[in-house]
This record gives sequence, structure tokens and C-alpha cells, in this order.
Amino acid sequence: MDKATLLRSRADALAAARNFFAKRKITEVDCGALVHSPPLDANIDVMSVSVSDREIGYLHTSPEYAMKRLLTEGSGDIYFLGHVYRKGEIGPRHNPEFTMAEWYRIGFHFFQMIEETCDFIALFAGNLPRRILSYQDAFHTYAHVDIERDSQEELLAAVAHRGVDLPREAASWKKETLIHLILTHFVEPHLGRNEMTILIDYPPEEAALACVVEKGDGLVAERFEIYINGLELANGYHELADANELRKRFNKLNEKRQEPYTLDERFLQALETNRFPPCCGVSVGFDRMLMIQHKLSQISQVIPFSWKSSNI
Repeated sequence: MDKATLLRSRADALAAARNFFAKRKITEVDCGALVHSPPLDANIDVMSVSVSDREIGYLHTSPEYAMKRLLTEGSGDIYFLGHVYRKGEIGPRHNPEFTMAEWYRIGFHFFQMIEETCDFIALFAGNLPRRILSYQDAFHTYAHVDIERDSQEELLAAVAHRGVDLPREAASWKKETLIHLILTHFVEPHLGRNEMTILIDYPPEEAALACVVEKGDGLVAERFEIYINGLELANGYHELADANELRKRFNKLNEKRQEPYTLDERFLQALETNRFPPCCGVSVGFDRMLMIQHKLSQISQVIPFSWKSSNI
């Protein structure tokens, strides 16, 4: 795709996205990229910047905390469409600066949010069939493992049996590390073949900022991810409003980091006001949707100036 076509395509896609939200009376919010405290995720690293000789700030990896603070202040349904930043994310599907669409719907139940997110993605991917698949069933179907019952040794043997060349220290990896490896290597490539695959019923330890509920004989996180052609496009939650529980989760995440991050007390204090409305939220990778729309394999092909391009 030549540069002029790329620019027109992005402009049209941004306009279509904003029209989607306008029709639903969802208000756009312009959250600043520079924040005092970094968002916490065990698998995402944050870029730090010098604000002054004495102050360090961070480029947000998502506007989530800021948007949730706005929700506690009575903003109503809101969306963000803009750039976010993630350290070290460079590759065919990753760029350290990329465009994200993120929105929150007050009073929506979990499956309403899934349906609306699929409708949004369909603007760019077309009206593909939609299939809901549980996290556990995905591992059963594509990796032939039982992540609840199989031991660490059994999961390690399953990975080795599939010919993955593991380092020596793999024998001492935690079970969750092996599960993540199996997900990325043996499960995700099969998701969303000629359809939207919606992954649900995540284990509680994968809840992130989602509510955990009873289902069947156990607990599951009300979290979903949407895939097309093995590419993750969306990550959504029935949002947890319990500040104490979130603090516990953040502290647990920090234990996994070599360099712990300071907690965003402004965000936690906003939730402690008990004014956070029952809601669902989701983030969607805008550039990845354009990759799907134009049947391209490299994120650099849909970004005017990608980090790895020669003309940035």
C-alpha cells in the first residue's frame, strides 16, 4: 500500500470509528499520554521520561486508569481513540507506539460488551461468524492439555513433545509461564480462522482488572479476548470496582516484576469513593484491525511511520 492510500485508509477508519461511538452517544475523552504512575501489568513494560531534573513520568500503556477516574466523576459512557506506548514491543505485530480504541459502557452486562465489540471490529473485518470458546476448552482443543488438572511436569512434557526447544531453566518455570507459552505457541494461532473467536472464562489468576464470579464448580474471570486469524484484537472486562482487591492484585503483580512499579494512588482513591459505576470496558488494537482489513501481515504496513521503518 502506497503512502497516500495508507493515509486515506487510516483517516477513513478513524472517522468510521468515531461515527460508531457517536451513534451510541459515547463521549470521546482526550486522556494525556504522560502519567505520574505506570499502569501495572506483569507482561507489559512502561517507558519512563524525565519531566524535570527531579521528576520521572511515564507514557501510558493504556488510558484505563484515567478513564476510570473520569467514570467516578460522572462522565457517563466514554471512549478514547489515540496513541499508547509499550516498551520493547517491536515486531511484525507490535510497535512501541500504536493506536488504541478503548471504551466503557455503564450498566452493560458482559455479553452485551462482547457483542458491541464484535460489531465495532466488523466495521473493518466484515461480518464474520462469531464463536465463543472458553479458555479451558481452547487448551483442550488445540493443545490437548488440561490447564486445571495437569501438573507442571505434564505441561512441560506436552511442550517438549511438540518440538519446542526449551532452555535448561524451563524445568523450574512456574506453571503459569508454561500455560502462557502454550497459549501463544499452540492455541492462539488456531483462533479466529475465518471467524471471530471470542475467548472467555479466564482462570481467576488471569483476571487482571476483571470481576471473578462463580461458574459451574469453580471461579472464572469475566474477561474476554477476540481473535481473527490468530491475531488478538480486543481485551475486555466486566470491570472490578473493589479498590482493596485491586490493590492486592497490583501488589501480587509487582512481586513478579524485577523492578516493582509504584501504585497509582489517584486511581485507587477514586475507586474508594464508591462512585465507580457498574460497567464493562474493552480496548481494541486499531492498527491490528487495519492489518485484518487490508490482509497485511506487518503492523508497519498500516502505520505511517513505524519504529522499524527507515523514514521515521
